[in-house]
Formats: sequence, structure tokens, C-alpha cells
Amino acid sequence: MAEEMQNENELDLTTGSEEAVNTENTEADSEAVNETATEESTTNSNAHWYVVHTYSGYEAKVKDGLEKTIENRNLKNQIFEVRVPVQEVVEIKNGSRKAVKRKMFPGYVLVNMEMNDTTWYVVRNTRGVTGFVGPGSKPVPLSDAEIKPLGIKTENMSVDFGVGDEIEVVAGVWNGTVGIVQRMDFGKQMATINVNLFERETPVEISFTEVRKV
Repeated sequence: MAEEMQNENELDLTTGSEEAVNTENTEADSEAVNETATEESTTNSNAHWYVVHTYSGYEAKVKDGLEKTIENRNLKNQIFEVRVPVQEVVEIKNGSRKAVKRKMFPGYVLVNMEMNDTTWYVVRNTRGVTGFVGPGSKPVPLSDAEIKPLGIKTENMSVDFGVGDEIEVVAGVWNGTVGIVQRMDFGKQMATINVNLFERETPVEISFTEVRKV
């Protein structure tokens, strides 16, 4: 269907070009045809986002391989985009804060495509792909509600300690205090440890950025 739409647009614009002033405009009109076809193909109403399952660690390889196949087989008007969603995560190790990018869905790749026998075969037989996500491996497109948050980057935090680990406070009021992590609150990015206050064990919340694993 996408190819038919493209051919119709080329015919209409070419006809308009022949009625134009001179042959110089023909080249400009030809460029306009390509731009119009591209715009219409990327907004094809038959295109949806699908989730493809891959072998662990093959996400980038699947993306690169599929994009090369799309180019070689001229499928740009049927498979529009291949994406490996990532998010920025703040890691803290030994009290040092570092921003890194991590895959949002390890083992999965998102593909915006028009589903038909050809595109299904191309995606499914890309090296590293194990299948589409759906009941019985039947491809099921993502809903608008599922797609919406994928473009939003949120800063999460990853730390190298957890409940039961011994940590040392390296900044703030409790600098130098050592304690066992009793609770982790990733929403507030705080760890709770017990400190000796007035000769009593008292729980205190400390920011992830102010502690390091002992």
C-alpha cells in the first residue's frame, strides 16, 4: 500500500511538472516528489510500533543489521525506524557520581513498521532476533499509552550497595559514620542506616550521594 501511495504521488507531481514553465523545474519537482513520498511513508496509517525480542547483548547488532537490510532491499517505505530505547542513569561507586546510558529494555528492540509478509520475514530473520512479542509469537503493536513514555528520559540512580550492606557516610552531618543499610528508597534516593544517637540506635536517612560501600 505504501508503494502504491508513493507511485500515485509521483504521477501527480510529475504531471504538474510537465505543465510547469521549463525543464529546469522538472528537477526541482522531482526532488519535491521524493520529499513528499518520504513524508507520506513515515506517516503511513498502517505503520505501528512492534517489540522484537533479541538474544541478550544483541540489541545494537540487531538494530544495525536490520537497518542495513532495509537500505539494501529498499524497504524504507515499509520499515521506518528501529530503536533501542535508552535512559540516562546516575551510578554511584565509592562516593563518585557518574551519568551513564543504559538500555531501558535489555533484550528488546522496537520497530516502527507496516506489518506484512515481507517485513515480518525481514525482521524475524535478522541475526540475533528470536521473535516478535505477542501471544504465540504473533506480532501485537504497542498501544499509544505504551508508546508515549518511551520518549521521556528520566534520571534514575543505580548504586553498588543494598539492604544489609555496610556503608560509610562521606559527606554531611554524619560524615565518617559507618552503618548497615536497613532500607533503600529509590524514589527519594535515600538509604536508611542506624546511628548511635543519645546512646540509642536511631534510624537516619542519608542521600545516596553522601555514602559509599565499605
